[in-house]
Amino acid sequence: MTDARKRPMMHPQVQTYWHEVDCGFPPVADVFEECVYEALAVFSREQMKAYLEAARVLGKLGRGPEPMLAFLEEWPSVVTAVGADVLTPVMDFVRAMQKSPNGKAIAPFLQTLAAVARRLQSAEQLQFYIDIARDLMVRTTGSIHGHHTTFPSPGLPEFFAQAPFLAKLLSMAGVKNWVEYGIRNYGNHPERQVEYFQLKSADSRAVLQRERHGTLFADVERQLDLYLRALWCDSDTLVPYSTAFDEIRKPIPYYDKLGLRVPDVFDDAQGVAGLDRYRAVLAHMIGHRRWSKPQIADNWSPFQRMAVEFFEDCRIENLLMREYPGLRRIFLALHPKPVEDACDPETTSCLRHRLAMLSRALIDPDHGYADTDLLTFAGRFHELIAAGESSTDEIATLALSYVAKTRRQSDQLAKVHFDDTVVDYRDDNRQLWRFIEEGDEEEAFDEERRLEQNKEPQGLPPRHYHEWDYQSQTYRPDWVSLYEALHPSGNPAVIDRLLAKHAALAKRLKRLLDLLKPQDKVRIRYQEDGTELDLDVAIRSLIDFKGGATPDPRINMSHRTDGRDITVMLLLDLSESLNEKIADGSQTILELSQEAVSLLAWSIEALGDPFAIAGFHSDTRHEVRYHHIKGFSEGWDDAVKGRLAAMEAGWSTRMGAALRHAGHYLSARKADKKILLLLTDGEPADIDVADPQHLRADAKKAVEELATKGVTTFCLSLDPKADEYVRDIFGNRYEVLDRIERLPEKLPMLYMALTK
Repeated sequence: MTDARKRPMMHPQVQTYWHEVDCGFPPVADVFEECVYEALAVFSREQMKAYLEAARVLGKLGRGPEPMLAFLEEWPSVVTAVGADVLTPVMDFVRAMQKSPNGKAIAPFLQTLAAVARRLQSAEQLQFYIDIARDLMVRTTGSIHGHHTTFPSPGLPEFFAQAPFLAKLLSMAGVKNWVEYGIRNYGNHPERQVEYFQLKSADSRAVLQRERHGTLFADVERQLDLYLRALWCDSDTLVPYSTAFDEIRKPIPYYDKLGLRVPDVFDDAQGVAGLDRYRAVLAHMIGHRRWSKPQIADNWSPFQRMAVEFFEDCRIENLLMREYPGLRRIFLALHPKPVEDACDPETTSCLRHRLAMLSRALIDPDHGYADTDLLTFAGRFHELIAAGESSTDEIATLALSYVAKTRRQSDQLAKVHFDDTVVDYRDDNRQLWRFIEEGDEEEAFDEERRLEQNKEPQGLPPRHYHEWDYQSQTYRPDWVSLYEALHPSGNPAVIDRLLAKHAALAKRLKRLLDLLKPQDKVRIRYQEDGTELDLDVAIRSLIDFKGGATPDPRINMSHRTDGRDITVMLLLDLSESLNEKIADGSQTILELSQEAVSLLAWSIEALGDPFAIAGFHSDTRHEVRYHHIKGFSEGWDDAVKGRLAAMEAGWSTRMGAALRHAGHYLSARKADKKILLLLTDGEPADIDVADPQHLRADAKKAVEELATKGVTTFCLSLDPKADEYVRDIFGNRYEVLDRIERLPEKLPMLYMALTK
């Protein structure tokens, strides 16, 4: 293997830096140049020198590449967040851990340091955090029979894993109190100490909740219930949701058939007490229930829907303030007031910024903005509601006019201005929309391009997905960057030739498909209420009536669909191993996969089931590429065949992120049965992951997540050794194909068996 320290493709200056860090870890070499460029944009010459020296020291600790990798990637973000040089205390703490039995905690400390720093925003606060961690290490590092500091602290790595989450919820004083409780009560009990610092024990969560400052829903539930009944004549159930333990997403208020959903705690904010924040949230939702009318959103863009939501929210709040003027103070205090020139339209999408300013102007007569369009539409808005309540339809028309008048080309930019645009007492407006059809809504793709391994992804910004860490039993938030694109096109005639090659198999499949193909409509007769008049029964009833007998009132009929309600996503592993030849050497696995997928697509099209095809591969967590080959709304035509013909294989198999992204599209479909069919020739793997169990565990977690969304995941593996790991990931929903040459026959048959 080539020594990673000799990398001729690096820029000469970067090569000099590489020699300074004196590193032989290939994973570090792969990302070193990118890290250097990021650091040069932040550091002075002296800071750069200290940065490289610290990296060199971390590489010589004997702890593998992880500490060095984490430091190189995260340290520029730390310095940017705290605005000061905090390298000395951080490295002092690292050396202290290295000298103790806690060396394994160095990597978790450095991996989460940037997230903590972004929350703390000052060097003093970061020093306080380090002091808390040092105290935990000293007091929980074990000793037995007089042999001091022999065993590492059980809770220290877990504390580092939870630190970003804790910093979001608690002040550093609160974190210190929470850690102190764990040390004091579980310092001599390793297993319970680990559970405590993993936030798994009831004790741990109770102390965390105690340290959170604010108004707890449990303390004011009765007051809020009386508030709803007395002022709004509404007795619907109040259902709290947790803002403390939802690691994947942070929900916002909403309502559904089960009740009004509100946070379990509200801090005082902008001079408004937590109880009044609850009142504002409930008033806003009750206003929507009273005055809003759902709109059909299929033909509206996301920008248009966003504008309608802002205008409708303001209409509701004006009606609320008209009925209860005391709400005006609360709404104005909680509604952000964006600075008019805060967003640069040359480099940033300012759509949210403009809408937030307009929203402020629509509820605040003293807004002070001078923008001509804003003043014009604010005037038109107030004219609409001056005479009465207006309506959602009228407000939607006004909002669409606003979008048409103010739309800019820069609104499409990936960088979006979010500062002072979130109105946190408003609900998510899910009740405002109805969708007649489900489809590939507002999907946008990169321009067509071939696979270029040394080219930076362009076009759409990445989607970030969490990744499951089985060792800490927590998610690594926003860990994986996934780039999606429309697959480049090739010659569709290639696929037609493949189908002709398997004409005999296709003929056999067609006989099976004819048996499976459903009838579209079944007539249901003898209905009192129906969609059509049943003439035979109606005439017989008329004869009975004329003859003096009691006529049969069931003179109508209706129809129901007697068909399949199945939606399928076929996900293809396009990793480098597909370029290998099969046993007889006649074809590559990729070519065989093209034949199988072509037959499967032809079969599904014949059955009439909605289906999509996508492929994926990865080059570290920073670049998972997801290629759309066929969308749900596309037919099996030459455009799709061309993309399938152009498939290429390369890179690695980071399976979890691809499963989550495919499930994102599939779960949005309306169907009784949703199937995600994965075709792969190997286990989850990537070049930046040394532990094979890590990506297996993440893929298993992704399958479990999809199951909660109603998506059934099935794996067809071409790896003869797959039995060692595939059951652990997919349970019983898998099949291993020992004879790869039978894939074109097996894949369509498997689909038919799955969808019977």
